[in-house]
Order: sequence, then structure tokens, then C-alpha cells
Amino acid sequence: MKKNLLILLLLSSLPFRFSIHAEDGYELWMRYHTISNQPTLKEYKKAITNWTIKGESAIIDAAKKELQTGLNGLLGNFIPETNQLSINGIVIAGTINNLSDIADAALKEKLKHLGSEGYVIVSGKVNKKKAIIIAANSDIGVLYGVFHFLRVLQTQLDITGLAIESAPKTKIRVLNHWDNLDRTVERGYAGFSLWDWHKLPDYLYTRYTDYARANASIGINGTVLTNVNANALVLTKDYLEKVAALAGVFRPYGIKVYLTARFSAPIEIGKLKTADPLDPDVVWWWNEKVKEIYSYIPDFGGFLVKANSEGQPGPQNYERSHADGANMLADALKPFNGIVMWRAFVYDNNVPEDRAKQAYNEFVPLDGTFRDNVLIQVKNGAIDFQPREPFHPLFGAMPKTPEMMEFQITQEYLGFATHLVYLATLFEECLKSDTYAKGKGSTVASIIDGSLEHKSLSGMAGVSNIGTDRNWTGHPFGQANWYAFGRLAWDPYLTSGDIANEWIRMTFSNSENFINTVKSIMLASREITVNYMTPIGLHHIMGRGHHFGPGPWVSEGRPDWTSLYYHRADSLGIGFDRTSTGSDAVSQYFPPVRDQFENVETCPENVLLWFHHLPWDYKMKSGRTLWDEMCYKYYAGVDSVIWMQKEWEKTKGLIDNERYNQVKTLLKMQEKEAIRWRDACVLYFQTFSKRPIPNDLEKPEQNLDYYINEKFYYVP
Repeated sequence: MKKNLLILLLLSSLPFRFSIHAEDGYELWMRYHTISNQPTLKEYKKAITNWTIKGESAIIDAAKKELQTGLNGLLGNFIPETNQLSINGIVIAGTINNLSDIADAALKEKLKHLGSEGYVIVSGKVNKKKAIIIAANSDIGVLYGVFHFLRVLQTQLDITGLAIESAPKTKIRVLNHWDNLDRTVERGYAGFSLWDWHKLPDYLYTRYTDYARANASIGINGTVLTNVNANALVLTKDYLEKVAALAGVFRPYGIKVYLTARFSAPIEIGKLKTADPLDPDVVWWWNEKVKEIYSYIPDFGGFLVKANSEGQPGPQNYERSHADGANMLADALKPFNGIVMWRAFVYDNNVPEDRAKQAYNEFVPLDGTFRDNVLIQVKNGAIDFQPREPFHPLFGAMPKTPEMMEFQITQEYLGFATHLVYLATLFEECLKSDTYAKGKGSTVASIIDGSLEHKSLSGMAGVSNIGTDRNWTGHPFGQANWYAFGRLAWDPYLTSGDIANEWIRMTFSNSENFINTVKSIMLASREITVNYMTPIGLHHIMGRGHHFGPGPWVSEGRPDWTSLYYHRADSLGIGFDRTSTGSDAVSQYFPPVRDQFENVETCPENVLLWFHHLPWDYKMKSGRTLWDEMCYKYYAGVDSVIWMQKEWEKTKGLIDNERYNQVKTLLKMQEKEAIRWRDACVLYFQTFSKRPIPNDLEKPEQNLDYYINEKFYYVP
């Protein structure tokens, strides 16, 4: 009995990496497993013998813990902390003030240009001994630098001549959790909400700390805890105590807490008769509420607001503008350095205008009227996180107002958590798009990072895909999208290929065979998904409500929630005419882009049906008719999922069996669902085209009625 007890005690004291769940995905990209490449391991052990981090704060303590854990795990033995700087092979980290006795003029000069969150990592000498120095202007910069250094080791880069300088290009880098207070998650496919409100503030899961670590490791510095379809209860005393407890866990990792503000809160929890933003009683109520929030959470970040959209209350209920509503909240937050992130996702089915035009029409006239602590949060496209959308015309159209990006990390329209879709390629496609707002080179990235108009306030938000599933994101490759968002929020000019390379090495393996195979799958996956869902610019043709699977036949209810509104298929052709002869949505883009989209000959074929209604026999660049091209795209999508499966099978034995088999099973599910998308859409659109499916393509096993009548119960 004593022997068994001793074994249990020994097992419980082992580092996390040796637990029986070590390869279930919980560790994300922070798998500090011992480096298997012996030459690299030998080199690292020789170069790193001790470490020290100068300073005293909760953030410095977090940095120390991370560096100790990372070095011990990656190098496979205990790497001691020391206060002696005359040891060969020491890693020294700290702020420039705490390293003043060893920092040279060149290092100090570099840090002058890196702001409060930036850092440098350099190889050098201290007291004539080799050292690696991680220096920053602030404690949080030190923590970010430590995570970067561990990333260098995890990806097995050369550390003999390090000369790294890094600073975030955007100021606000937040995850938006669409989590409800009952722990359900809107558009959540990885379990329930992380936030156990019932047990808060007394019980704090270690998972909260691991969540903060993961975000800090990729530079995310904010989290919006609650759904944009807000519940005013979160602003009450009982919940503010719970929010404060979470804020306390996140604070040592540089993460601020934000909340969604329900615009009608003064009525619902304040017992006022109105929520009019110009009413003195309402202004007073919000001022007092903000003071109360800061009494619980001194570093509270501010509010995210969805107003006058999809039934949410807002200032337009009182014939006020978005600026009136945003400014009222901004004024209340201003004394505490808080901000308002006001969503531009607004549309109304009672407005006869093309839905794609409504946000632009509402917000552009308000440019220059918002307070300086307000950001307008704009989705990447004008409809709603579709598999492919042209960039939103609002980007660059409000030069006097900071605009922040809103990407969707959770795969609402991209197969939920059963499809392998690497979203960094989608993010990169949008960020690199040239708006021509101030001539050539006015990319979306340069607008949201503030550089185009020299704005000090900038940001990027991502709708979270995180839940209580053991591996956080449901699909193991969903982790890559969380990771990619953080890296692009830090630097929107990174490439999806470089990010994929990092993530694969840190999450799975540094084997070149594995990396090359998996990277090719990841980089192709989004285009593959577009092909079997919405090729050639089709959009918004998914199932009603749950958005699972195809639904090009959806026609009942408010028009802008139907598929027919968007694809407009008829006997003559298919596509939404947004040219000057149609809804004229093209006019919202700057002239070079407008002209490109307006002309059917120059419009990119991947958004052709977004802007043009074309006949079924329209000749595509391939030489095929539009109908045949559509069929081949749908079939190529399914064939490519089969290719993904075959490629993944090549990785067997290169990683753990648990994650290998999980991805293999999910890819088989993806094939099944891709076939459903292909067959349902081709059969439905065939009822309009009256043309045969090309002879060299297999015919669907089921008829159209089968797909229309399919029922999906309790879809997440």
C-alpha cells in the first residue's frame, strides 16, 4: 500500500508534459516537450546553462514561471535560476531599467522605438561570458519576449546570433467571446463557455490561467467575456465580482477584461424609463455604472457594443445616431482610459437597400464625429464572415475614425469544428487587399494598424472558437486559427505560410516530412472549402438558423435571411448584380477597385457572382460555361478533401496516435459533409440552369428532395 501511494505521489509531482493527457491537445502550441533532435538539443544545452529575470511584479513572476517550465521541458533537465551574471550561457531578461548595468547604448536605442510592449532578444556577452539578453521597456514586454524566445527554441532556430526586435503593430488585440451567462456559446462548436459563473468568484480553474498563458504567448492583450447579443446582468454587482476574479487571473499576463454593454441596460437593471443616450438621467446612470465597474476592476478595458442590429437595442430606437450612443459611453469611460468598440455590423430588413451597402451608408456620414476613444469594429466583409467575401468597403472610407478588424475564428460558415479549414489564408487575403483609399498601397492592414492615417488607436478582434473541450477548439486544427489570429493581430503583415510553419512545429513536430505535408494541407484547405460550399463568389446559401450544411433553397421569412436574396438564380443565370446597373454596391469602393469589380472582364472570378448576375452559358477563363465551371468547382472541392485525407495518412507514425486518429476521423466527416454540399447545391442550381452535369463527373446518389427534407436536430 505504501509503495502504491509513493508511486501516486511521484506521478502527481511530474511536470504537466508527462501527464497521460499530454497529447490530447490541451497544451496547444506550448508543448515544452524535450527536443528530439539530438544535435540541436546538444547545441541548446551548451548555450543555455542558467537563467535570470530581473524585476518584481506579478507579470515578472509569470515570465519566470514560463521560462523555467519551458527551458526545463525543452532541454530535458532542470535549468537553474541564478543571480550571478558571470556565468557562461545565461539567459538574462528584464526591463531596460532593471538591466541598466549590462545594457549597451545600441540596445537602449533599439528599445526607444519599440513602445511599451516591444522587446529585443540578442546574443551578446555579459562580463565577458556568452549570454542571451531579452530586454523590454515594460514588464509585459519582458513576458512577450520570453514567449518569443521559447518559440525560437520550439521551432529549433539557430540561437548563436540572435538579433530579434519585435513590437505589436496594433494596440488593441482582443478575443471576442460570444459566451452567454448560462454557459452556452453562440456559434460555439467546442463545448460550453470557459467561464463557470456559478462557481465564480470563489473557484478559479487552473484552465483560466492556461487560457491567459496561451493568449499572452501570441500577444493577445484583451478578452471580451460576453456575447455581443448582450445580457445586462453582467453589469450588476453580483457579476462584476465574478468578472473581477477573472481579471485578477488574467492581469499577470497583460490581458484586460472588456464587457459587452447592452444599450437598454439603464431600463433593464437601472429602472429608468428610457435608454436615450442624450437623456441626462441615462448619461448619469452610465457614468455611475462605469465608476462602479472600475471600483471592481481598476484596469477594465471598456465596452464592446452591438446596437441596432438583428434586434439589439441602440440609439436609433430614440432617433439618435451611432455616434450619439458611442460617445455617451466613451465619455463615461474616458476618465479611466477605457475605450468603446462599436460594431459596424448593422442592417435592417425594412431598409430596401442591398444589405451589403447598409453599414457603409450608416457610418460614413458619421466620420469625424466619434470621440477619440471609440473604434469602429468592422467585419472583414460586408455580409457576415462568409467563406469568401471581398474586403468591406468601410475600410479606408472613414479616415477620421479608427477602424478595427473583426475576424471570425469560430467556423460558423466554414464547417463548424468538424472541417479542417486554416483561416490564416482568409485573414491574409483581406489584410493584403488594397483599398486605394490614399492611392496604391492603402492596404486593409495599413488602415487597421493606424499607419495609413497615423492613428494612435488601432486594433483587431477575433470571434473566439474556444470552449470546454479538452483540446480547447474541438478540431485540433482549430487551434491554428486561434494562434494565427494572435500572430496577425500582433503583426498583420505576416504570411499565412510562415505562421503555419511555426504552429506545426510547436504543436506537432519539427520533422520536415511532417511539416511539408501538413503545411500543404493547411494552405490549400480554405480554397478547398470555398469550392465545395460557395465557389465563384456565391455566398449566404447555408442552412437556416444553425447555418449547418447547404440551404440554397431557403426562401421563407425576412428576405435578407434567405439564400434566394443572395444567389438570385433564375432561368437566365445566377449572381447578385452589385454593379452600377444593379444595387451599385461597387460605388462604395475607391475608383480603381470599383472599376475592377464593375467590369465583368476584370472582376476576379473568385468573387464574380458576388458582383454580377451572369447567364448560365457565360464563358469563363477556363473556356467552360459558367454552369460547367460551377459543377467542376463543387466536384473539385470534394476531390480535394479526399486528397487531404490521403496526405494526412502520410503522417501516421510521425505524431501521437490520439491526435492522428482524431484528425483522420474528422477528415472523413468533412468528406461526407462536402459531398452533401456539392450534391445539394448542384442539384438545386440545375433546376434553374436546365443543363446536365458534365459527363465525366459522377452523378449524385440522392435527389434534391432528399437534401431539402433532411432534418438536423440539436445542431450546435
